[in-house]
Amino acid sequence: MKFLSRLLAVVGITLLAHHASAEPFQVSDIRVEGLQRISAGSVFAALPLAVGDTATPASLRQASRNLFNTGNFDDIQIGRDGSVLVIIVAERPSISEINIDGNKAIETEALLDGLRGAGLAVGQVFQRSTLEGMQLELQRQYVQQGRYDAAIETDVIPEPRNRVSVNITIDEGTPARIKHINIVGNTLFDEDELTKEFELKTGGWLSFFTSDDKYSKEKLTGDLEKLTSYYQDRGYLQFAIDSTQVAVSPDKSAVYITANITEGDKFTVASVDLSGDLVVDKPLLMPFVLIKEEQTYNQAAVTATEEYLTQRLGNEGYNFAKVTGIPDINEEDNTVDMKFFIDPGKRTYVRRITFAGNELTSDEVLRREMRQMESAPASQAMIDQSRVRLERLGYFSKAEVETLPVPGTDDLIDVAFTVEEQSSGSISGSVGYAQDAGLILGLNLEQANFLGSGKSIGLGINSSQYQDLYNISYTNPYFTEDGVSRGFSIFYRATDLSEINVASYTTDTVGGAISFGYPIKETQRIGLNFGVNSTTITAGRYAVQEIKASPRLETGIEGWYEQAVRDDTGAYTSVEVFNPIDTLPFSALTNADVTGFLDENGDDFFNYTITASWLQSTLNRGRLATRGASQSVSLELSLPGSDLEFYKLNYRGELFLPLSELFTLRFRTELGYGDGFGSTTELPFFEHFYAGGFGSVRGFENNTLGPRSTPPATYTISRPVTGIDADGIPTEVGGPDGTQFGYVLDPSTGKLAYTAIQDNDPDPFGGNVLIEGSIELLFPMPFIEDRSKLRSAFFIDAGNVFNTNCSAIQLNCFDIDAGELRYSVGVGVSWITGFGPMTFSLAKPMNAGPDDREEAFQFTLGRGF
Repeated sequence: MKFLSRLLAVVGITLLAHHASAEPFQVSDIRVEGLQRISAGSVFAALPLAVGDTATPASLRQASRNLFNTGNFDDIQIGRDGSVLVIIVAERPSISEINIDGNKAIETEALLDGLRGAGLAVGQVFQRSTLEGMQLELQRQYVQQGRYDAAIETDVIPEPRNRVSVNITIDEGTPARIKHINIVGNTLFDEDELTKEFELKTGGWLSFFTSDDKYSKEKLTGDLEKLTSYYQDRGYLQFAIDSTQVAVSPDKSAVYITANITEGDKFTVASVDLSGDLVVDKPLLMPFVLIKEEQTYNQAAVTATEEYLTQRLGNEGYNFAKVTGIPDINEEDNTVDMKFFIDPGKRTYVRRITFAGNELTSDEVLRREMRQMESAPASQAMIDQSRVRLERLGYFSKAEVETLPVPGTDDLIDVAFTVEEQSSGSISGSVGYAQDAGLILGLNLEQANFLGSGKSIGLGINSSQYQDLYNISYTNPYFTEDGVSRGFSIFYRATDLSEINVASYTTDTVGGAISFGYPIKETQRIGLNFGVNSTTITAGRYAVQEIKASPRLETGIEGWYEQAVRDDTGAYTSVEVFNPIDTLPFSALTNADVTGFLDENGDDFFNYTITASWLQSTLNRGRLATRGASQSVSLELSLPGSDLEFYKLNYRGELFLPLSELFTLRFRTELGYGDGFGSTTELPFFEHFYAGGFGSVRGFENNTLGPRSTPPATYTISRPVTGIDADGIPTEVGGPDGTQFGYVLDPSTGKLAYTAIQDNDPDPFGGNVLIEGSIELLFPMPFIEDRSKLRSAFFIDAGNVFNTNCSAIQLNCFDIDAGELRYSVGVGVSWITGFGPMTFSLAKPMNAGPDDREEAFQFTLGRGF
């Protein structure tokens, strides 16, 4: 009806123009009537006539056509009023609103974008023909998804001021389910084997979650390509899919797929050769040819060979090279002569390297990671290596590269890198209160890309009732242009762990270090760290026995003094006790043949250390890597002139093995060993290894696995002694008035009697041997598209701390023993936020010991797993 009215209008206008203009006339003015939204200037711009021109029947017809072609008018009339050209128009309505309802499978934004591309958008002129075409396109898209009963209804509602609103109501229907997939013509392989790798499947008990039984034309096309590859990879070069039928049940709920195939004969490779322009010597190219003589023809090997040869030529600067595998089939003996034709094109050079997306990081930081140089021959290997180095920095969640031909040339390209920056540091502040620590204040800042300079800055300020810690660190990874790094760190730590009846000691440590790193290969570095520190340790009366043996008497005190002791009820009190320290032998004082570290080595240490390290990394990213490996070895050694002589050897390694596009296995291990040498009999206790928590064995509290400290002991006070034998041992109880207090002997040992302080949960003490490892299955989080900033994993952790110098009285202490390894299983999530990695884990210890501290849920900000 609309078309008919338009046709009549055009005929009417033409007749009117012919009648009014039987004689040409000079246009003195042009008057346009009926405009509402469209400006008169838009009409004049479309007219082939202007004031002063001569109007003829031909020019008036052309004016009518031009105005209709703008698409803005439903009706146009052209007339004459004397010498004035009169144009009367009826504008098409504009779209004021588009409402879409009922869609779930296709997002509203995607539908609106499609409508906008077709000319249907708010503010545009409404054209029903466009809407009808879009309706048919939407119907086709739903059919391709197997939604054969989908329905799309449109409603155009007129509104004031020549506007309309468009309502689109979608009934997406129900996806048709695949009831049967039938392959006709197969004799060599059964149907189950051929369809095993298909993405489309008939319904199963997991189909409710995977939706693999929902028909999709795109998925069917992909499955048929897999079927072709299956045969051609096994030598059936002439395999063909003759036809495919997709039948839909009358109620449109079921789909039946049938593929008719011709398997053909099996072919063997008779010869393999290279032809074309061999700009690279043939012996250098042949190792990249995967398909060999007398092998069964394999299309996958042919395709891979084409790619490898193309990459090899690209490494020589031939970035537009084309390699085509051409099989010459001999049907008489079912053999094929395989030739790879090489068209290298011109050797290309890099004109310019550009960067985009680095809003914070300076270009210089990215440019120094480049292995492809400007004005040099373009090497695909160097370009790819440059991209990988950008990702390994840890500053970017991803880095992409594109090679762009320079217009007007055939031997120049521009290399354009696009990066996506992510948080390359962490900041955390804390305010808390604990009964044993009091008010806790903390501020920690770690920034690996400080102000976009690529330099690393660290600052920590932490203060509580028992500890003050201040540290500053700085690293410049490019101290020299060839990649030598330099860094330094300064720290001060003061701790006072004295708590009544709790193993404790105090330390004051100040130190610093300077470090250098040097690249020896593309993926390897060596490092040297020179450090100096001064540590003063003060052990109170209640220091644990591994630090200072007990029971003990205070030295340097004459006569009477006060000491906390137990009374007859077991409570502690302060009483005057005579100190016979000058007369009692040491064995009587200690009541044991065990000495603490401070007893043997003193309590004030000034040490010089050197640490040598080696690092190798082929990880694809600096954070949340998904493939590659890394390992490092470090040896810390105290230097001559140090008060303590010790060493620590440490190994760390991790390996990522992709299982598929979605799943990756990660293996991690850390091994550590330390000991004393020379006059130092064991590894200093303040250099011990610890295990448990994030980065170790999850499910156990941080640093709580392994040996425990031994609580101290105090003297038992009884009625006083009135006599001392020749060896200085008290022999009598009493005194002149019977009220004095003094020391007594344990009758069973003949030594001074004492009582150990009761501590049902003694503090972790660490050890000189660390063994840890874990296996993780990394998988993507559902509904998360950007996987570069989020990682989830199922894990199994194992590890513990051991001590090869356990004392006879130490708790939970054991030498290296596989039976004492602790295990846990769980799930974890690590997310790169603006404040650094935020990590959660939920773990279940599998064989916790009686002294182990469990912690099922753990959380940290600033450290990943």
